[in-house]
Amino acid sequence: MALLDYWVLAAYMLGIVLIGVFYAKRNRSAQDMFAAGGQAPWWVSGLSGFMTMFSAGTFVVWGGIAYKYGMVAVSINLCYGIAALAAGYFVAGRWKTMGVDTPAEYIELRFGKSVVQLYTWAMLVYRIVGTGVALYALSIILVALMPLPEGNPFRDPNTGNLAVEWAILAFGLVVIIYTMAGGLWAVLMTDVLQFIVLNLSVLFVLVFMLQAIGGVGTFIEQAPAQFFAPVSEGYSLYFLMGWVCIHFFMVGADWAFAQRFISVPSAKEARKSAYLFGILYLVSPLVWLMPPMLYRVIDPSADPEQAYIAACLSVLPAGLVGLLIAAMFSATASLASSQLNVFAGVFTENFYRPLMERRGGSGNLVTVGRWITLLIGLLLIAVAISIPYLGGAEKVIVSVTSLMVGPLFAPTVWGIFSRRLSARAVWSCVLLTFAIGGAFKWLLSLPADGSISPSTLAWLTKHSAVIELGIGILVPLSVLALFTFVIDRNGTPGWIPDRSKNATSNAGAMASDLPARVVAVAMGLCALLLMLIALISHERQLEIGLFALVTSGISAAIYLLGTRTKIAPEFQRAL
Repeated sequence: MALLDYWVLAAYMLGIVLIGVFYAKRNRSAQDMFAAGGQAPWWVSGLSGFMTMFSAGTFVVWGGIAYKYGMVAVSINLCYGIAALAAGYFVAGRWKTMGVDTPAEYIELRFGKSVVQLYTWAMLVYRIVGTGVALYALSIILVALMPLPEGNPFRDPNTGNLAVEWAILAFGLVVIIYTMAGGLWAVLMTDVLQFIVLNLSVLFVLVFMLQAIGGVGTFIEQAPAQFFAPVSEGYSLYFLMGWVCIHFFMVGADWAFAQRFISVPSAKEARKSAYLFGILYLVSPLVWLMPPMLYRVIDPSADPEQAYIAACLSVLPAGLVGLLIAAMFSATASLASSQLNVFAGVFTENFYRPLMERRGGSGNLVTVGRWITLLIGLLLIAVAISIPYLGGAEKVIVSVTSLMVGPLFAPTVWGIFSRRLSARAVWSCVLLTFAIGGAFKWLLSLPADGSISPSTLAWLTKHSAVIELGIGILVPLSVLALFTFVIDRNGTPGWIPDRSKNATSNAGAMASDLPARVVAVAMGLCALLLMLIALISHERQLEIGLFALVTSGISAAIYLLGTRTKIAPEFQRAL
Protein backbone atom coordinates (compact mmCIF):
# COMPACT_ATOMS: atom_id res chain seq x y z
CA MET A 1 0.00 0.00 0.00
CA ALA A 2 1.10 3.57 -0.69
CA LEU A 3 1.27 6.26 1.98
CA LEU A 4 -2.03 7.69 0.75
CA ASP A 5 -3.71 4.32 1.38
CA TYR A 6 -2.55 4.35 5.00
CA TRP A 7 -3.99 7.84 5.48
CA VAL A 8 -7.34 6.82 3.99
CA LEU A 9 -7.56 3.73 6.20
CA ALA A 10 -6.54 5.67 9.32
CA ALA A 11 -9.07 8.44 8.59
CA TYR A 12 -11.86 5.90 8.20
CA MET A 13 -11.06 4.07 11.44
CA LEU A 14 -10.86 7.36 13.34
CA GLY A 15 -14.21 8.36 11.89
CA ILE A 16 -16.11 5.32 13.17
CA VAL A 17 -14.53 5.71 16.62
CA LEU A 18 -15.80 9.31 16.69
CA ILE A 19 -19.30 8.08 15.80
CA GLY A 20 -19.19 5.82 18.85
CA VAL A 21 -18.11 8.74 21.02
CA PHE A 22 -20.85 10.93 19.50
CA TYR A 23 -23.56 8.42 20.41
CA ALA A 24 -22.15 7.66 23.88
CA LYS A 25 -24.27 10.37 25.56
CA ARG A 26 -27.46 8.91 24.06
CA ASN A 27 -27.04 5.74 26.13
CA ARG A 28 -28.83 6.71 29.34
CA SER A 29 -30.39 3.28 29.98
CA ALA A 30 -29.94 -0.38 29.14
CA GLN A 31 -32.70 -0.07 26.51
CA ASP A 32 -30.73 2.71 24.81
CA MET A 33 -27.52 0.68 25.02
CA PHE A 34 -28.92 -2.57 23.64
CA ALA A 35 -32.17 -1.65 21.78
CA ALA A 36 -31.48 1.92 20.55
CA GLY A 37 -34.42 3.09 22.68
CA GLY A 38 -36.77 1.53 20.11
CA GLN A 39 -36.18 4.55 17.85
CA ALA A 40 -34.01 3.17 15.05
CA PRO A 41 -35.42 3.97 11.57
CA TRP A 42 -36.42 0.90 9.57
CA TRP A 43 -33.92 1.64 6.80
CA VAL A 44 -31.08 1.83 9.34
CA SER A 45 -32.15 -1.50 10.83
CA GLY A 46 -32.39 -3.09 7.36
CA LEU A 47 -28.99 -1.86 6.18
CA SER A 48 -27.45 -2.96 9.48
CA GLY A 49 -28.92 -6.44 9.08
CA PHE A 50 -27.58 -6.58 5.52
CA MET A 51 -24.09 -5.65 6.72
CA THR A 52 -24.18 -8.13 9.61
CA MET A 53 -24.07 -10.93 7.02
CA PHE A 54 -20.79 -9.53 5.67
CA SER A 55 -17.23 -9.96 6.86
CA ALA A 56 -13.79 -10.22 5.35
CA GLY A 57 -14.56 -13.93 5.24
CA THR A 58 -17.20 -13.07 2.65
CA PHE A 59 -14.47 -11.87 0.32
CA VAL A 60 -12.20 -14.81 1.11
CA VAL A 61 -14.73 -17.68 1.13
CA TRP A 62 -17.45 -16.59 -1.31
CA GLY A 63 -14.93 -14.66 -3.39
CA GLY A 64 -12.95 -17.89 -3.70
CA ILE A 65 -16.05 -19.83 -4.74
CA ALA A 66 -16.90 -17.12 -7.28
CA TYR A 67 -13.40 -17.37 -8.72
CA LYS A 68 -13.58 -21.18 -8.99
CA TYR A 69 -17.23 -21.77 -9.91
CA GLY A 70 -18.59 -18.43 -11.11
CA MET A 71 -22.34 -17.82 -10.74
CA VAL A 72 -22.68 -20.54 -8.11
CA ALA A 73 -21.41 -18.08 -5.49
CA VAL A 74 -24.07 -15.58 -6.58
CA SER A 75 -26.77 -18.26 -6.31
CA ILE A 76 -25.69 -19.12 -2.76
CA ASN A 77 -25.87 -15.49 -1.68
CA LEU A 78 -29.25 -14.93 -3.34
CA CYS A 79 -30.53 -17.50 -0.86
CA TYR A 80 -29.97 -14.94 1.91
CA GLY A 81 -32.35 -12.56 0.16
CA ILE A 82 -35.12 -15.16 -0.18
CA ALA A 83 -34.65 -16.18 3.47
CA ALA A 84 -34.79 -12.55 4.66
CA LEU A 85 -38.00 -11.84 2.74
CA ALA A 86 -39.63 -14.93 4.27
CA ALA A 87 -38.40 -14.00 7.75
CA GLY A 88 -39.74 -10.48 7.27
CA TYR A 89 -43.19 -11.78 6.35
CA PHE A 90 -43.52 -14.42 9.06
CA VAL A 91 -41.27 -13.47 11.98
CA ALA A 92 -39.82 -9.93 12.06
CA GLY A 93 -42.96 -8.12 13.21
CA ARG A 94 -43.59 -10.63 16.00
CA TRP A 95 -40.29 -9.75 17.67
CA LYS A 96 -41.48 -6.18 18.08
CA THR A 97 -44.96 -7.06 19.35
CA MET A 98 -43.62 -9.25 22.16
CA GLY A 99 -42.45 -6.24 24.18
CA VAL A 100 -38.99 -7.57 25.05
CA ASP A 101 -35.73 -5.59 25.05
CA THR A 102 -33.43 -8.48 24.09
CA PRO A 103 -33.92 -11.85 22.34
CA ALA A 104 -32.62 -13.60 25.47
CA GLU A 105 -35.46 -12.03 27.47
CA TYR A 106 -37.94 -13.74 25.16
CA ILE A 107 -36.08 -17.06 25.46
CA GLU A 108 -36.24 -16.89 29.27
CA LEU A 109 -39.95 -16.00 29.29
CA ARG A 110 -40.77 -18.66 26.72
CA PHE A 111 -38.55 -21.59 27.73
CA GLY A 112 -36.98 -20.76 31.10
CA LYS A 113 -33.53 -19.96 32.45
CA SER A 114 -31.94 -23.31 31.56
CA VAL A 115 -32.52 -22.68 27.83
CA VAL A 116 -31.14 -19.15 28.16
CA GLN A 117 -27.97 -20.69 29.62
CA LEU A 118 -27.80 -23.22 26.78
CA TYR A 119 -28.36 -20.62 24.09
CA THR A 120 -26.04 -18.04 25.59
CA TRP A 121 -23.02 -20.28 25.85
CA ALA A 122 -23.64 -22.30 22.65
CA MET A 123 -24.20 -19.19 20.54
CA LEU A 124 -21.35 -17.33 22.20
CA VAL A 125 -18.96 -20.10 21.13
CA TYR A 126 -20.54 -20.30 17.65
CA ARG A 127 -20.46 -16.56 17.04
CA ILE A 128 -17.11 -15.79 18.65
CA VAL A 129 -15.38 -18.50 16.60
CA GLY A 130 -17.12 -17.35 13.40
CA THR A 131 -16.31 -13.71 14.04
CA GLY A 132 -12.76 -14.62 15.02
CA VAL A 133 -12.33 -16.31 11.63
CA ALA A 134 -13.57 -13.14 9.93
CA LEU A 135 -11.20 -10.92 11.92
CA TYR A 136 -8.32 -13.26 11.15
CA ALA A 137 -9.20 -13.29 7.42
CA LEU A 138 -9.24 -9.49 7.35
CA SER A 139 -5.86 -9.33 9.05
CA ILE A 140 -4.36 -11.84 6.61
CA ILE A 141 -5.47 -9.62 3.73
CA LEU A 142 -4.08 -6.50 5.37
CA VAL A 143 -0.66 -7.85 6.32
CA ALA A 144 -0.06 -9.09 2.76
CA LEU A 145 -0.20 -5.44 1.70
CA MET A 146 2.00 -4.04 4.47
CA PRO A 147 5.75 -4.85 4.20
CA LEU A 148 7.81 -3.40 7.06
CA PRO A 149 11.54 -2.68 7.24
CA GLU A 150 13.80 -5.03 9.18
CA GLY A 151 13.99 -4.11 12.85
CA ASN A 152 10.42 -2.79 13.06
CA PRO A 153 8.85 -4.20 16.27
CA PHE A 154 5.56 -4.96 14.48
CA ARG A 155 7.26 -6.97 11.70
CA ASP A 156 6.82 -10.72 11.23
CA PRO A 157 10.37 -12.05 10.60
CA ASN A 158 9.00 -14.95 8.54
CA THR A 159 7.14 -12.80 6.02
CA GLY A 160 8.73 -9.37 6.33
CA ASN A 161 5.23 -7.88 6.66
CA LEU A 162 3.13 -6.63 9.55
CA ALA A 163 2.55 -9.48 12.01
CA VAL A 164 -0.99 -10.90 11.89
CA GLU A 165 -1.32 -10.65 15.68
CA TRP A 166 -0.76 -6.88 15.64
CA ALA A 167 -3.30 -6.41 12.84
CA ILE A 168 -5.90 -8.43 14.75
CA LEU A 169 -5.24 -6.41 17.90
CA ALA A 170 -5.50 -3.06 16.10
CA PHE A 171 -8.74 -3.87 14.26
CA GLY A 172 -10.26 -5.58 17.30
CA LEU A 173 -9.60 -2.63 19.59
CA VAL A 174 -11.23 -0.17 17.18
CA VAL A 175 -14.41 -2.29 17.12
CA ILE A 176 -14.40 -2.65 20.92
CA ILE A 177 -13.97 1.09 21.49
CA TYR A 178 -16.86 2.33 19.35
CA THR A 179 -19.18 -0.51 20.46
CA MET A 180 -18.42 0.18 24.14
CA ALA A 181 -19.02 3.89 23.76
CA GLY A 182 -22.05 4.07 21.48
CA GLY A 183 -23.89 0.78 22.10
CA LEU A 184 -26.43 -0.37 19.52
CA TRP A 185 -26.77 3.16 18.12
CA ALA A 186 -23.07 3.14 17.22
CA VAL A 187 -23.38 -0.36 15.75
CA LEU A 188 -26.35 0.65 13.60
CA MET A 189 -24.85 3.90 12.38
CA THR A 190 -21.43 2.46 11.55
CA ASP A 191 -23.18 -0.38 9.72
CA VAL A 192 -24.93 2.16 7.48
CA LEU A 193 -21.65 3.96 6.78
CA GLN A 194 -19.94 0.64 6.16
CA PHE A 195 -22.67 -0.27 3.67
CA ILE A 196 -21.87 2.92 1.76
CA VAL A 197 -18.08 2.41 1.85
CA LEU A 198 -18.34 -1.27 0.86
CA ASN A 199 -20.57 -0.71 -2.14
CA LEU A 200 -18.67 2.39 -3.23
CA SER A 201 -15.41 0.43 -3.22
CA VAL A 202 -16.87 -2.54 -5.08
CA LEU A 203 -18.36 -0.25 -7.75
CA PHE A 204 -14.93 1.26 -8.28
CA VAL A 205 -13.38 -2.17 -8.74
CA LEU A 206 -16.16 -3.44 -11.03
CA VAL A 207 -16.01 -0.46 -13.38
CA PHE A 208 -12.21 -0.50 -13.58
CA MET A 209 -12.03 -4.27 -14.16
CA LEU A 210 -14.59 -4.20 -16.96
CA GLN A 211 -12.48 -1.51 -18.60
CA ALA A 212 -9.33 -3.62 -18.10
CA ILE A 213 -10.65 -6.78 -19.78
CA GLY A 214 -12.49 -5.02 -22.62
CA GLY A 215 -16.10 -5.16 -21.46
CA VAL A 216 -18.80 -7.71 -20.68
CA GLY A 217 -18.62 -9.36 -24.11
CA THR A 218 -14.94 -10.25 -23.71
CA PHE A 219 -15.61 -11.64 -20.24
CA ILE A 220 -18.41 -13.91 -21.50
CA GLU A 221 -16.26 -15.18 -24.37
CA GLN A 222 -13.20 -15.98 -22.24
CA ALA A 223 -14.92 -17.34 -19.12
CA PRO A 224 -14.55 -21.11 -18.42
CA ALA A 225 -17.25 -23.56 -19.44
CA GLN A 226 -20.17 -23.79 -17.00
CA PHE A 227 -18.99 -20.56 -15.34
CA PHE A 228 -22.47 -19.05 -15.58
CA ALA A 229 -24.36 -22.14 -14.39
CA PRO A 230 -26.31 -21.38 -11.17
CA VAL A 231 -25.37 -24.70 -9.53
CA SER A 232 -22.39 -27.04 -9.49
CA GLU A 233 -21.55 -30.54 -8.35
CA GLY A 234 -20.63 -29.43 -4.83
CA TYR A 235 -23.42 -26.84 -4.53
CA SER A 236 -26.52 -28.41 -6.03
CA LEU A 237 -30.12 -27.24 -6.15
CA TYR A 238 -30.79 -29.29 -3.00
CA PHE A 239 -28.00 -27.42 -1.25
CA LEU A 240 -29.50 -24.06 -2.27
CA MET A 241 -32.93 -25.08 -0.99
CA GLY A 242 -31.41 -26.13 2.32
CA TRP A 243 -29.38 -22.92 2.48
CA VAL A 244 -32.60 -20.89 2.21
CA CYS A 245 -34.21 -22.89 5.03
CA ILE A 246 -31.18 -22.59 7.31
CA HIS A 247 -30.96 -18.83 6.80
CA PHE A 248 -34.68 -18.35 7.31
CA PHE A 249 -34.09 -19.55 10.85
CA MET A 250 -30.92 -17.46 11.16
CA VAL A 251 -32.47 -14.18 10.00
CA GLY A 252 -35.65 -14.90 11.94
CA ALA A 253 -34.05 -15.90 15.24
CA ASP A 254 -30.33 -15.09 15.40
CA TRP A 255 -30.00 -12.63 18.27
CA ALA A 256 -28.10 -10.10 16.15
CA PHE A 257 -30.94 -9.91 13.60
CA ALA A 258 -33.74 -10.14 16.18
CA GLN A 259 -32.17 -7.20 18.03
CA ARG A 260 -32.60 -5.09 14.92
CA PHE A 261 -36.29 -5.98 14.68
CA ILE A 262 -36.71 -5.00 18.34
CA SER A 263 -34.89 -1.68 17.93
CA VAL A 264 -37.43 -0.09 15.54
CA PRO A 265 -40.63 1.70 16.68
CA SER A 266 -43.25 -0.75 15.33
CA ALA A 267 -43.91 -4.20 13.91
CA LYS A 268 -44.56 -2.69 10.50
CA GLU A 269 -41.11 -1.11 10.46
CA ALA A 270 -39.55 -4.37 11.65
CA ARG A 271 -41.01 -6.11 8.62
CA LYS A 272 -39.86 -3.31 6.32
CA SER A 273 -36.31 -3.58 7.65
CA ALA A 274 -36.27 -7.30 6.85
CA TYR A 275 -37.70 -6.67 3.38
CA LEU A 276 -34.99 -4.10 2.67
CA PHE A 277 -32.36 -6.60 3.81
CA GLY A 278 -33.86 -9.26 1.53
CA ILE A 279 -34.22 -7.04 -1.54
CA LEU A 280 -30.62 -5.88 -1.24
CA TYR A 281 -29.45 -9.48 -1.15
CA LEU A 282 -31.44 -10.24 -4.29
CA VAL A 283 -29.77 -7.48 -6.33
CA SER A 284 -26.29 -6.96 -4.84
CA PRO A 285 -24.44 -10.32 -4.91
CA LEU A 286 -23.84 -10.17 -8.66
CA VAL A 287 -22.19 -6.77 -8.20
CA TRP A 288 -19.85 -7.53 -5.31
CA LEU A 289 -18.94 -11.07 -6.45
CA MET A 290 -18.17 -10.01 -10.01
CA PRO A 291 -14.53 -8.86 -9.38
CA PRO A 292 -13.15 -12.36 -8.61
CA MET A 293 -15.18 -13.76 -11.52
CA LEU A 294 -13.64 -11.19 -13.85
CA TYR A 295 -10.19 -11.90 -12.43
CA ARG A 296 -10.54 -15.56 -13.47
CA VAL A 297 -10.20 -14.33 -17.06
CA ILE A 298 -7.11 -12.24 -16.21
CA ASP A 299 -5.26 -14.87 -14.11
CA PRO A 300 -6.68 -18.43 -14.21
CA SER A 301 -3.95 -19.76 -11.85
CA ALA A 302 -4.44 -17.41 -8.86
CA ASP A 303 -5.04 -18.58 -5.30
CA PRO A 304 -8.88 -18.56 -5.01
CA GLU A 305 -8.80 -17.19 -1.44
CA GLN A 306 -6.62 -14.29 -2.60
CA ALA A 307 -8.54 -13.72 -5.86
CA TYR A 308 -10.65 -10.85 -4.55
CA ILE A 309 -7.78 -8.78 -3.22
CA ALA A 310 -5.67 -9.61 -6.30
CA ALA A 311 -8.49 -8.42 -8.57
CA CYS A 312 -8.74 -5.15 -6.68
CA LEU A 313 -5.02 -4.52 -6.60
CA SER A 314 -4.83 -5.07 -10.35
CA VAL A 315 -6.93 -2.00 -11.12
CA LEU A 316 -7.09 0.36 -8.12
CA PRO A 317 -4.85 3.44 -7.92
CA ALA A 318 -3.18 4.66 -4.72
CA GLY A 319 -5.71 5.87 -2.18
CA LEU A 320 -8.49 3.58 -3.33
CA VAL A 321 -6.61 0.52 -2.06
CA GLY A 322 -6.93 2.09 1.39
CA LEU A 323 -10.64 2.59 0.73
CA LEU A 324 -10.89 -1.09 -0.24
CA ILE A 325 -9.27 -2.22 3.00
CA ALA A 326 -11.61 0.16 4.84
CA ALA A 327 -14.52 -1.58 3.10
CA MET A 328 -13.29 -5.01 4.16
CA PHE A 329 -12.77 -3.72 7.67
CA SER A 330 -16.30 -2.32 7.47
CA ALA A 331 -17.77 -5.72 6.73
CA THR A 332 -15.88 -7.45 9.52
CA ALA A 333 -16.50 -4.62 11.99
CA SER A 334 -20.23 -4.85 11.30
CA LEU A 335 -20.27 -8.54 12.15
CA ALA A 336 -18.03 -8.16 15.20
CA SER A 337 -19.75 -5.11 16.70
CA SER A 338 -23.18 -6.73 16.30
CA GLN A 339 -22.10 -9.81 18.25
CA LEU A 340 -20.36 -7.76 20.95
CA ASN A 341 -23.48 -5.65 21.53
CA VAL A 342 -25.87 -8.61 21.50
CA PHE A 343 -23.94 -10.72 24.00
CA ALA A 344 -23.11 -7.74 26.20
CA GLY A 345 -26.87 -7.11 26.33
CA VAL A 346 -27.59 -10.73 27.22
CA PHE A 347 -25.06 -10.87 30.06
CA THR A 348 -26.11 -7.44 31.38
CA GLU A 349 -29.89 -7.85 31.19
CA ASN A 350 -30.26 -11.57 31.86
CA PHE A 351 -27.40 -12.33 34.21
CA TYR A 352 -26.15 -9.16 35.93
CA ARG A 353 -29.48 -7.33 36.43
CA PRO A 354 -31.28 -10.26 38.17
CA LEU A 355 -28.24 -10.80 40.39
CA MET A 356 -28.22 -7.16 41.47
CA GLU A 357 -31.99 -7.07 41.98
CA ARG A 358 -31.77 -10.05 44.33
CA ARG A 359 -29.23 -8.05 46.33
CA GLY A 360 -31.48 -5.02 46.51
CA GLY A 361 -29.86 -2.82 43.84
CA SER A 362 -29.49 -2.49 40.10
CA GLY A 363 -26.10 -0.88 39.48
CA ASN A 364 -25.27 1.24 36.46
CA LEU A 365 -26.31 -1.09 33.64
CA VAL A 366 -24.76 1.06 30.92
CA THR A 367 -21.34 1.01 32.62
CA VAL A 368 -21.60 -2.72 33.28
CA GLY A 369 -22.60 -3.31 29.66
CA ARG A 370 -19.51 -1.46 28.48
CA TRP A 371 -17.21 -3.52 30.68
CA ILE A 372 -18.82 -6.73 29.46
CA THR A 373 -18.38 -5.51 25.87
CA LEU A 374 -14.68 -5.06 26.59
CA LEU A 375 -14.28 -8.55 28.07
CA ILE A 376 -16.09 -10.26 25.17
CA GLY A 377 -14.08 -8.18 22.72
CA LEU A 378 -10.80 -9.30 24.27
CA LEU A 379 -12.03 -12.91 24.05
CA LEU A 380 -12.77 -12.33 20.35
CA ILE A 381 -9.24 -11.03 19.77
CA ALA A 382 -7.77 -14.05 21.55
CA VAL A 383 -9.83 -16.46 19.42
CA ALA A 384 -8.86 -14.64 16.20
CA ILE A 385 -5.16 -14.92 17.09
CA SER A 386 -5.68 -18.67 17.69
CA ILE A 387 -7.36 -19.31 14.31
CA PRO A 388 -4.21 -20.72 12.62
CA TYR A 389 -4.46 -23.65 15.02
CA LEU A 390 -8.12 -24.31 14.09
CA GLY A 391 -7.82 -24.18 10.26
CA GLY A 392 -10.26 -24.59 7.29
CA ALA A 393 -12.16 -21.46 6.09
CA GLU A 394 -14.66 -22.57 3.44
CA LYS A 395 -15.52 -26.00 4.86
CA VAL A 396 -15.62 -24.73 8.44
CA ILE A 397 -18.08 -21.94 7.60
CA VAL A 398 -20.39 -24.20 5.57
CA SER A 399 -20.28 -27.04 8.11
CA VAL A 400 -20.74 -24.90 11.20
CA THR A 401 -23.61 -22.98 9.62
CA SER A 402 -25.31 -26.16 8.40
CA LEU A 403 -25.06 -28.08 11.68
CA MET A 404 -25.55 -25.31 14.27
CA VAL A 405 -28.04 -22.80 12.88
CA GLY A 406 -31.00 -25.19 12.66
CA PRO A 407 -30.90 -26.63 16.19
CA LEU A 408 -30.10 -23.26 17.76
CA PHE A 409 -32.61 -21.05 15.94
CA ALA A 410 -35.43 -23.31 14.70
CA PRO A 411 -36.84 -23.78 18.26
CA THR A 412 -36.97 -20.00 18.72
CA VAL A 413 -39.01 -19.48 15.54
CA TRP A 414 -41.18 -22.53 16.26
CA GLY A 415 -41.83 -21.31 19.80
CA ILE A 416 -43.11 -17.97 18.51
CA PHE A 417 -45.94 -19.78 16.70
CA SER A 418 -46.56 -22.78 19.00
CA ARG A 419 -47.49 -22.50 22.69
CA ARG A 420 -46.96 -26.21 23.39
CA LEU A 421 -43.19 -26.37 22.84
CA SER A 422 -41.30 -27.00 26.10
CA ALA A 423 -37.75 -26.47 27.32
CA ARG A 424 -37.00 -30.20 27.06
CA ALA A 425 -37.90 -30.02 23.36
CA VAL A 426 -35.22 -27.35 22.86
CA TRP A 427 -32.61 -29.38 24.75
CA SER A 428 -33.50 -32.52 22.78
CA CYS A 429 -33.36 -30.65 19.49
CA VAL A 430 -29.93 -29.17 20.15
CA LEU A 431 -28.27 -32.22 21.71
CA LEU A 432 -29.60 -34.75 19.18
CA THR A 433 -28.64 -32.63 16.16
CA PHE A 434 -25.17 -31.95 17.54
CA ALA A 435 -24.71 -35.68 18.26
CA ILE A 436 -25.76 -36.80 14.77
CA GLY A 437 -23.75 -34.02 13.11
CA GLY A 438 -20.68 -34.91 15.18
CA ALA A 439 -21.06 -38.58 14.29
CA PHE A 440 -21.20 -37.71 10.59
CA LYS A 441 -18.06 -35.57 10.83
CA TRP A 442 -16.32 -38.45 12.64
CA LEU A 443 -17.43 -40.84 9.90
CA LEU A 444 -15.86 -38.61 7.24
CA SER A 445 -12.59 -38.61 9.16
CA LEU A 446 -12.27 -42.42 9.09
CA PRO A 447 -9.50 -43.84 6.88
CA ALA A 448 -10.61 -45.87 3.88
CA ASP A 449 -8.98 -49.04 5.26
CA GLY A 450 -11.87 -51.47 5.41
CA SER A 451 -14.00 -50.00 8.20
CA ILE A 452 -15.85 -48.17 5.44
CA SER A 453 -15.55 -48.78 1.74
CA PRO A 454 -13.59 -46.21 -0.31
CA SER A 455 -16.51 -45.74 -2.69
CA THR A 456 -18.96 -45.05 0.16
CA LEU A 457 -16.54 -42.66 1.84
CA ALA A 458 -15.97 -40.86 -1.46
CA TRP A 459 -19.72 -40.52 -2.04
CA LEU A 460 -20.30 -39.17 1.48
CA THR A 461 -17.45 -36.70 1.11
CA LYS A 462 -18.68 -35.54 -2.28
CA HIS A 463 -22.18 -34.87 -0.95
CA SER A 464 -21.17 -33.82 2.55
CA ALA A 465 -22.49 -30.25 2.19
CA VAL A 466 -26.00 -31.44 1.31
CA ILE A 467 -25.95 -34.17 3.97
CA GLU A 468 -24.91 -31.71 6.68
CA LEU A 469 -27.67 -29.35 5.63
CA GLY A 470 -30.13 -32.24 5.78
CA ILE A 471 -29.02 -33.08 9.31
CA GLY A 472 -29.16 -29.43 10.37
CA ILE A 473 -32.71 -28.98 9.03
CA LEU A 474 -34.54 -32.31 9.17
CA VAL A 475 -33.40 -33.44 12.62
CA PRO A 476 -34.43 -30.21 14.44
CA LEU A 477 -37.76 -29.96 12.59
CA SER A 478 -38.54 -33.65 13.27
CA VAL A 479 -37.80 -33.27 16.97
CA LEU A 480 -39.85 -30.07 17.23
CA ALA A 481 -42.80 -31.64 15.43
CA LEU A 482 -42.62 -34.75 17.66
CA PHE A 483 -42.75 -32.67 20.84
CA THR A 484 -45.43 -30.28 19.55
CA PHE A 485 -47.89 -32.84 18.24
CA VAL A 486 -47.16 -35.86 20.45
CA ILE A 487 -45.05 -35.42 23.60
CA ASP A 488 -46.09 -31.88 24.65
CA ARG A 489 -49.53 -32.05 23.10
CA ASN A 490 -51.30 -31.90 26.47
CA GLY A 491 -48.61 -29.87 28.26
CA THR A 492 -48.84 -26.44 29.85
CA PRO A 493 -49.03 -23.65 27.25
CA GLY A 494 -45.94 -21.52 26.93
CA TRP A 495 -45.64 -17.81 27.63
CA ILE A 496 -47.94 -15.53 25.62
CA PRO A 497 -46.71 -11.97 25.06
CA ASP A 498 -48.88 -9.19 26.46
CA ARG A 499 -49.50 -7.41 23.18
CA SER A 500 -51.80 -4.77 24.67
CA LYS A 501 -49.15 -3.77 27.19
CA ASN A 502 -46.53 -3.59 24.47
CA ALA A 503 -48.79 -1.51 22.24
CA THR A 504 -49.31 0.95 25.07
CA SER A 505 -45.60 1.19 25.84
CA ASN A 506 -44.86 1.95 22.19
CA ALA A 507 -47.63 4.46 21.70
CA GLY A 508 -46.32 7.56 19.99
CA ALA A 509 -42.93 5.99 19.35
CA MET A 510 -41.17 7.63 16.43
CA ALA A 511 -37.93 6.88 14.64
CA SER A 512 -35.13 9.35 15.21
CA ASP A 513 -34.19 11.67 12.35
CA LEU A 514 -30.61 12.00 13.61
CA PRO A 515 -29.29 8.94 11.68
CA ALA A 516 -30.15 10.54 8.33
CA ARG A 517 -28.16 13.63 9.28
CA VAL A 518 -25.18 11.61 10.53
CA VAL A 519 -25.15 9.52 7.34
CA ALA A 520 -25.41 12.64 5.17
CA VAL A 521 -22.47 14.31 6.88
CA ALA A 522 -20.37 11.13 6.74
CA MET A 523 -21.12 10.69 3.04
CA GLY A 524 -20.19 14.29 2.44
CA LEU A 525 -16.84 13.64 4.11
CA CYS A 526 -16.39 10.53 1.94
CA ALA A 527 -17.06 12.65 -1.15
CA LEU A 528 -14.48 15.18 0.02
CA LEU A 529 -11.96 12.38 0.60
CA LEU A 530 -12.59 11.02 -2.90
CA MET A 531 -12.12 14.45 -4.40
CA LEU A 532 -8.78 14.81 -2.59
CA ILE A 533 -7.71 11.38 -3.89
CA ALA A 534 -8.67 12.46 -7.42
CA LEU A 535 -6.51 15.58 -7.09
CA ILE A 536 -3.53 13.74 -5.62
CA SER A 537 -3.69 10.57 -7.71
CA HIS A 538 -2.04 10.32 -11.11
CA GLU A 539 -4.41 7.56 -12.24
CA ARG A 540 -8.11 7.53 -13.11
CA GLN A 541 -8.70 11.09 -11.93
CA LEU A 542 -11.83 11.52 -14.06
CA GLU A 543 -13.51 8.35 -12.76
CA ILE A 544 -12.70 9.10 -9.12
CA GLY A 545 -13.93 12.67 -9.49
CA LEU A 546 -17.19 11.42 -11.01
CA PHE A 547 -17.74 9.05 -8.09
CA ALA A 548 -17.04 11.95 -5.71
CA LEU A 549 -19.72 14.07 -7.38
CA VAL A 550 -22.28 11.24 -7.24
CA THR A 551 -21.49 10.65 -3.57
CA SER A 552 -21.88 14.33 -2.73
CA GLY A 553 -25.24 14.38 -4.52
CA ILE A 554 -26.48 11.40 -2.48
CA SER A 555 -25.23 13.13 0.67
CA ALA A 556 -27.21 16.27 -0.13
CA ALA A 557 -30.36 14.28 -0.87
CA ILE A 558 -30.16 12.39 2.44
CA TYR A 559 -29.54 15.62 4.34
CA LEU A 560 -32.57 17.28 2.77
CA LEU A 561 -34.66 14.22 3.60
CA GLY A 562 -33.52 14.47 7.23
CA THR A 563 -34.43 18.15 7.37
CA ARG A 564 -37.83 17.50 5.86
CA THR A 565 -38.39 14.71 8.38
CA LYS A 566 -37.78 17.08 11.27
CA ILE A 567 -40.33 19.69 10.18
CA ALA A 568 -42.89 17.17 8.93
CA PRO A 569 -43.40 14.40 11.58
CA GLU A 570 -46.24 12.85 9.61
CA PHE A 571 -43.74 12.10 6.80
CA GLN A 572 -41.44 10.40 9.29
CA ARG A 573 -44.28 8.26 10.62
CA ALA A 574 -45.16 7.26 7.06
CA LEU A 575 -41.66 5.81 6.65
